[in-house]
Amino acid sequence: MFSTSFLFASLLWGSIGMGYLVYGKKQQSLSALIGGILMMAAAYFSGSVLVMSLICLGIMAGVYFLGRMGN
Repeated sequence: MFSTSFLFASLLWGSIGMGYLVYGKKQQSLSALIGGILMMAAAYFSGSVLVMSLICLGIMAGVYFLGRMGN
């Protein structure tokens, strides 16, 4: 479970999630705030790099489309 690729992917997606969290808090964007929390949780709880990456990419797409709709 603690391979180099898993640790690197976890660091990457967790950092992006933290960026979403900080952005959502400062801009008062609920979708970015929740997306950041979910991305950090996915980086922590997922079992493989592929699953983690797919979940985080889906969350990023969801935050993007919710932001485009005005939420």
